[in-house]
Amino acid sequence: MTGAPRALPRYIVVTPVRDEAAYIAETIASMRAQTHPPLQWIVVDDGSTDGTAELMRDGAAGLPWMRVLSRASAQRRLGSAEVLAFQQGCAEIDGDPRWEFIVKLDGDLRLPPDYFARLLARMAAAPRSGIASGVYCELQDGHWQPVAMPSYHAAGASKVVRRACFDQIGGFVARKGWDTVDEIRAGLAGWETGHHDDIRFHHLKPEGQAMGRLGTHRFHGEIYHATGGGLGFGLLKAAHRMVVGDPPIVGGLAMLWGYLVPLALHRPRLVTAPEARFYRGLLRRRWRDALRRRLRGAAPAPAPAMRDGG
Repeated sequence: MTGAPRALPRYIVVTPVRDEAAYIAETIASMRAQTHPPLQWIVVDDGSTDGTAELMRDGAAGLPWMRVLSRASAQRRLGSAEVLAFQQGCAEIDGDPRWEFIVKLDGDLRLPPDYFARLLARMAAAPRSGIASGVYCELQDGHWQPVAMPSYHAAGASKVVRRACFDQIGGFVARKGWDTVDEIRAGLAGWETGHHDDIRFHHLKPEGQAMGRLGTHRFHGEIYHATGGGLGFGLLKAAHRMVVGDPPIVGGLAMLWGYLVPLALHRPRLVTAPEARFYRGLLRRRWRDALRRRLRGAAPAPAPAMRDGG
């Protein structure tokens, strides 16, 4: 005789948005269709000018667990504005003791109806799973293709964090590189972080649309510096991006420039010395594992210059 199935963990979703009118309806429809809905879905509009706020308020009709807030932001800085808006949303849930997981969800996604049910069931079965996500797919040549990520990385666009882990790492830092710093701190504290390859969602807006391709490459170099990356691995990353980047050669040079400028100027990093050592250890292990797979004749592993997370 088997007992009753264990209830799925309870979770809260916070979505910072700005000018997502072209995509937010898809995200709202995805949340409405979830087989395991959240306790609350707090959407923080960060000064949209394209009608996003109106679409969100219309979409909230009939969803008692969805709320739309407005944030009067000053000059908006990429990499920190979304976390500041996320923090405003978090401030609205402090009095709710019921939630076990918190989700930072972007407003340009399409999720399968069982996305959170499957992901939370996996995390509930692994008590040391602190941060996780599915894998996001982007439209390439008319086909939805999964975007490669390091094994320890959870997609920043749909990041699920266990409450105990979130409290221990102090939440997300409001600086570019936040979605690598959280994983460094969680890993150093003994939490497992990563993504599930068989749980997928669609990222409707291509990465880098706001900054342009070269700006995105440079941005990745700046993040690599801020999160404690070393010069040797940085050169490997840049060399790889020179080959496979878009555009090739120049993309790798832009990334290298993004790393070398703050390095030369001795700009402070977001991590402590132990956190930087931990991160470099992750990168070395990833490189060694990729080489072993290649030497064994296995299918090539995702190369070092992946999306997000180093």
